[in-house]
Amino acid sequence: MATRIRARFWDPTGDRYGIPTYPWRMAPPHLLTLRQLATHGLRPGGQGVQAQILWCSRRHGAPGTRAAYLYDVRFALPKRVPTAAQLAALDKANAARRRCSECGTDAGYVIPRCYGMCLDCALGPAPARMEEAA
Repeated sequence: MATRIRARFWDPTGDRYGIPTYPWRMAPPHLLTLRQLATHGLRPGGQGVQAQILWCSRRHGAPGTRAAYLYDVRFALPKRVPTAAQLAALDKANAARRRCSECGTDAGYVIPRCYGMCLDCALGPAPARMEEAA
């Protein structure tokens, strides 16, 4: 049965599916997914999807045919390195997400959007919550 499933997805010319299609673990070695490119420090570099892998999934909640898109490593470019100014801007934005709007302290974690303030301001101090629960 596994052979029939693999044969169903074998289309290296792209006649049946529009782009070259391979079964699970049968793609040529120069075709990689986005995650595989990222582990090599690469990005697609503007190239479109070169091929795909199709497989049957029995995953609960998402059964059916699944796809993974492949990019040619020969056309990939190195990942961009952020500048010092970009890293500083990210640090500033993350610090703002940790600052409580009520008490103004750095909570040490990202403030939940549903409260808009740190948990101590929204729910009271932790020891008081423990006493109320008991």
